[in-house]
Amino acid sequence: MMSFPLLIAKIAKGQRAAKDLTWDEGKRAMKALIEGEATPAQAGAFLTAMRIKMESVTELASFVATARSYVVPLPIPRDSGVVDVPSYAGKQDTFHAIVASCIVAASAGALVLMHGYDGIPGRPGTAAVLKALGIPVDSEPHVVADTVTRQGFGYLDIGLYHPPLYRFLELRKELGVRNVFHPIARLLNPARASSQVVGLTHPPHFEKTAEVLRMLGTPRALVVRGVEGDPELSIAMATKVLELRDERITPLTLAPKDVGLPLGTSREMAGFSVDQRGREAELIKGLLTNKIQGGPQNWVILNAALLLYAANKEASLAACIPLARRVIENGTAARKFEELSRSPVGAGSVSHIA
Repeated sequence: MMSFPLLIAKIAKGQRAAKDLTWDEGKRAMKALIEGEATPAQAGAFLTAMRIKMESVTELASFVATARSYVVPLPIPRDSGVVDVPSYAGKQDTFHAIVASCIVAASAGALVLMHGYDGIPGRPGTAAVLKALGIPVDSEPHVVADTVTRQGFGYLDIGLYHPPLYRFLELRKELGVRNVFHPIARLLNPARASSQVVGLTHPPHFEKTAEVLRMLGTPRALVVRGVEGDPELSIAMATKVLELRDERITPLTLAPKDVGLPLGTSREMAGFSVDQRGREAELIKGLLTNKIQGGPQNWVILNAALLLYAANKEASLAACIPLARRVIENGTAARKFEELSRSPVGAGSVSHIA
C-alpha cells in the first residue's frame, strides 16, 4: 500500500511529471485525510498539490465514494423521489432564489433536501437566509430526514452530518483557496437521492462533474453552470446545463424564452449585503406570498420548475412552469412557507458553532 507521502509525491511533481491517482489510491488518500492519519502539513500539501494539478474524474469519484462511506444515508425513502440540492457557493451579487424555489417546489409536491455550508468569507450562504425566515438550519440529520419526508423540504448543515468533511471545508480560511472537499461536499448526496441538481461556476468542473456522477451510478442529475455557483438558472441570460439520465449526458442551453418566460435583468436578481439578511428574507416572503411579482418572481418560478422537472413532476421544464406559478398564485406556497417556519426546533436540533 502506497504511503501518504508517496501519494503526495505522485500528484505534486509539476504539470509534466504529476500523475493522477488510481481509484484505490484515491480511496487511500481520502481515508488518511478523514481519519487523521495524515499530519496537518501532509494534508495541506496534498490539498494544495491537488488544487494545482486538478482532480481527475476517477480521483473525484473515488474521493466522493469514500467520503460517503463514513456516514449513514439520511433515512428518506429513495422511491419518494427526493431531489438533492447542494448549496455551497455563497452569494455576493444576487439574492438566494434557490431558497424560494425549493419552497415553491415543495408546495407543488416535490421532496427537496438542501445541504450546505455557510463558511465562505464574504459570501453568505443559504443557511443565513433560511434562519432569517424562521426555518430550522441546525437540526440533527434524522430530524431533517423526517422534515423532508413530512413537509417536503429540509436543510442539512454539512457540519452536523459529516464533521470531518466540514473541517476540511474550513481550511479554505487558512489556505485562502477552495480545495477538493468543496466538490466532494456538492456531490455527497446525503439521502442518496436518485435525482441531483448540482450548481457550479468553475468551467473545468462542468463536464467533469457530470462524468463523476455517471461513474458513481447516479440515475439522474442536472449539472448547472449556475448563478454565482448555486444550482440556479439565470433569468437574465441562457444557462448551460448537462442532463444525466440513464447513463447518457445531454448538453442543454436553457433560456427563459424556451419555457415561455420573458428575459429578465441582472437588477431583478440583485441581492443584499451581508448585514441585510432581514431584507432578503422579506423579499423571499413577498415572493412566496405573491406580493412581489415581475422579474424576481419569474426567476423563482424558473428554478422551482427546474426542481419539479428533476423530481419528475412533468415531462419537460416548460410543463413545470405553470405548476410552479399556480402554487404561488393560489396561496399554496405561502401556506407551505408558514408550515416550514413553524417547524419546532426542539430536542432534535443543536446549535452548530461554525
